[in-house]
Amino acid sequence: MTQPPPAGGWPDPASTGQPSSSPPVDPTLPVSPHPQLPTQPTGYDPYQPATDPYAGMTPNPGQPPAAAPYPPAGYPPPAGYPPVPPGYGYPPPGYGYPQQKTNSMAIVALVLSLIGIGSCITAPIGAIMGHVAMRQIRETGEGGEGMAKAAIIVGWILTGLLALVIIGYAIAIAFAIAGSSSV
Repeated sequence: MTQPPPAGGWPDPASTGQPSSSPPVDPTLPVSPHPQLPTQPTGYDPYQPATDPYAGMTPNPGQPPAAAPYPPAGYPPPAGYPPVPPGYGYPPPGYGYPQQKTNSMAIVALVLSLIGIGSCITAPIGAIMGHVAMRQIRETGEGGEGMAKAAIIVGWILTGLLALVIIGYAIAIAFAIAGSSSV
């Protein structure tokens, strides 16, 4: 059974023009916003470790695979592989990579710049030391670039504020002297 065309002669977008093979959907039933997910195959247990698809395979006798990575240091190589040369591989378990050395002048520059908040005189010294630390970091590849930049920024801002305070005091003194001499 087909329905008559809607008023205006436009076709119904829900209609495909073919007879429907499924019953109409009841709009009063709740609809899940999530699509139905496929089920896992029979015998699947998510709490069991996955099996290795390459288990039991051996490399070509007498010739290791071309792109075979060396095992981590501290572990013996698999059968058929050459031994790991010293100095290659990952660190043994329980050890990490050595940390990058931080430039000590960057640390001192940041400390001096921050002390300049209270002492005022160490801020420009910290800013200048920050510039020197940046040059050293570029040459040696050490860490601490962020501390050196922070020392430069904080040091020069505090130096600028100190200069404004000194200029303000000088202007206040000049006005005080000018006002007392006219009396």
